[in-house]
Amino acid sequence: MTIQSVRIFEPANAFSQTSRRSSPKPPPRIWQASDPPFKGYQPAPSDGYKQSSSSTAIVIDNGSSLVRAGWSFDKAPRLSLPANVARYRDRKLNRTCMYVGYDAFADATTRGQIRSAFEPGSSIVANWDVMEGILDYTFLKLGLGGVEEGIGRPVVMTEPIANLGYSRKTMTELLFECYSASSVAYGIDALLSYRYNKGKNGLVVSSSHSATHVIPVLDSKPVMSSVSRLNWGGYHGADYLLKLLRLKYPTFPGKMTESQAQEMVRDHCYVSQDFDGEMRNYLDWTGLEDRDHLIQYPFTEHVVVEKTEEELAKIAERKKESGRRLQEQAAKMRLDKLVRKEQELEYFKDLQQRLVNQTKKEIKRLLDEDEFKDETQLDRTIKELEKSVRKARSKDVGGPDNPEEEEEQTFPLLDVPDEQLDEAGLKQKRHQRLMKSGVEARARAKVEKAQEKARAAEEERRDEARRQTDLNGWLEGKRAARAASEDAYLQKIKERDRMKADLGNRKSLASQMRMKTLANLASDQPGRKRRRGGDDDNFGANDDDWGVYRTVQTGDQSEDEEEEDLGAGLKNIEAQLLQYDTLFTEHNTLEAQSDWTKSLVHAFLRGPRPFDPESQKEAHQIHLNVERIRVPEIVFQPAIAGLDQAGLVEIVAGIINQRFTAVQDRDALLKDVFLSGGNTLFQGFDERFSRDLRSVLPVEAILSVRRAADSLNDAWRGAAQWAREPGFTAVSVTREEYSEKGSEYLKEHDRGNPAAV
Repeated sequence: MTIQSVRIFEPANAFSQTSRRSSPKPPPRIWQASDPPFKGYQPAPSDGYKQSSSSTAIVIDNGSSLVRAGWSFDKAPRLSLPANVARYRDRKLNRTCMYVGYDAFADATTRGQIRSAFEPGSSIVANWDVMEGILDYTFLKLGLGGVEEGIGRPVVMTEPIANLGYSRKTMTELLFECYSASSVAYGIDALLSYRYNKGKNGLVVSSSHSATHVIPVLDSKPVMSSVSRLNWGGYHGADYLLKLLRLKYPTFPGKMTESQAQEMVRDHCYVSQDFDGEMRNYLDWTGLEDRDHLIQYPFTEHVVVEKTEEELAKIAERKKESGRRLQEQAAKMRLDKLVRKEQELEYFKDLQQRLVNQTKKEIKRLLDEDEFKDETQLDRTIKELEKSVRKARSKDVGGPDNPEEEEEQTFPLLDVPDEQLDEAGLKQKRHQRLMKSGVEARARAKVEKAQEKARAAEEERRDEARRQTDLNGWLEGKRAARAASEDAYLQKIKERDRMKADLGNRKSLASQMRMKTLANLASDQPGRKRRRGGDDDNFGANDDDWGVYRTVQTGDQSEDEEEEDLGAGLKNIEAQLLQYDTLFTEHNTLEAQSDWTKSLVHAFLRGPRPFDPESQKEAHQIHLNVERIRVPEIVFQPAIAGLDQAGLVEIVAGIINQRFTAVQDRDALLKDVFLSGGNTLFQGFDERFSRDLRSVLPVEAILSVRRAADSLNDAWRGAAQWAREPGFTAVSVTREEYSEKGSEYLKEHDRGNPAAV
């Protein structure tokens, strides 16, 4: 048999011909785990700089997820890249290489050195070296790389609500001092998107990568004193999904990355219209094929090259012949061992007879010759040998099947003195003594079996009497007995699996003990029982000896019988509980719990199909089911993720009902509720938000909810539109004003933060 390791990237919606024939269900739809988002070489659109003039602004949407940049006359951003930079030292070139944006995902070396410009989970710039690298790359791609005197253009940049003064101050210094911008203006991304979508009076709900904000706008001016924030965004949702999957699959062999989690949230999650009801029935088998999404990671499959029928027949014949020889050798060795034990037993019994009427000194001398400490040890050895001989004779030689034949057996030589017998007669007498011992042992076993049967019948009668007199107490006892039996049974199965795994390791204790047993079986030195320190063998020291080990079946028959007894006892108790306990149903039995078609855990982990633990393909699969609605629900119920904040609907209702008491203001806000940001793009978000908000508003209130035409790029388009307006220069901070009033100087306008927050 030849095993080949093959790296497989399963194509989407692929399945084997075998599974198509054997399974009545349609094949599952498979989504492939995304690769690192490396896009290769992207040519720089350098024509923009030639079309621009000194008054043409450079527009940068400085988002914590993606940085978008372009010229103010563009209809869409020319650049869109992650706010990441990777630096590492190339020893061959003896220089430091820097990769920006998607280029940082080029290979494993660069991916290991990725640093973000923003603090994780926030929109605050924390690494200014990375930010400077992103701006260098941005201006270079816009065609400004060869301008020695700086960019010489106005810069419009977005910033978060209530941006830190230090962050804005540092950014202003960077743009003026490092890049020689002619002027700088800052605007809030959500307000820019709202103005681009022709909003004047309304409520802006912006759920972006780092946070969710609710901004009331009246007469085109934001009411900053009534702005509320929910510390949950797209980053937190992807991070939460990643934690859920790592808890769900703690031993998953693949590597789940943050970018893959973001793609799963974007492509597979949706907002439930009835979260509690859908969560209760989400793992029901009806329709689970559609609700369960399967993500396939790359895997290495072991392909077994099958042999021809003729080769398989020869191998089977060799195995059969080898097994037959081994069985014959084992039977011969067992018989030889039985004969040796019988000889030892006869010798020790004769020694025991010779000790009668001897002096203490003579007794000690006779015992020392055979390495016995005292007569007690001799008696114990005789009893152990009798037990061993009886067991071996019953197993290998067997007794008569007909009890009448056993009763008819006579042993006349046992009454004849040894002095009256010759050598042959003495040998026959010893044989009759052994046969009589076997007959007596079987008779005792028969009596013990009858006594055990009577005891079991009496115990069953008492159990039935207790059930009739005290049913509740009887049920409690049965439940406790079932719990104990189930624990013992499951523990036995775990021990068996652990033993099976240990036997595959040559250095494990179980494997060493098995080899010791094989060494004893393979020893061909007949004689007396081995004593301490003598007769050691080296079977198993050479690798060739392990060929014998591989042909011997693993496992312990006694352990298997004990496991079967535990299983039978557990089934008997469960049958009684099913008959008399109304609270105990078929679903509570161990068999039902072990059946994957009835297991809720199996549906949660492996979906609606059986799982093969030996398949590398299935081991590298992730099933998204309840996570699809659980992650987006946190915006409405933050307590699910342990967030001590009100949900989005409660925040909006608090702003409308408590902070705006004037009816005209409240009506103006509700008539235009504007949704913006990538975290609002979930399927069903609009309907769920409108329905939940409608339930907490006054009956007479008119509610109208709309979303941005392009929730991802409208903030950039709004900034570009703003830069083209005639009044833009009045709200920009020029280089002269920066030199005169300092980097903290800021002009207030209706699209940005106030000067003092």
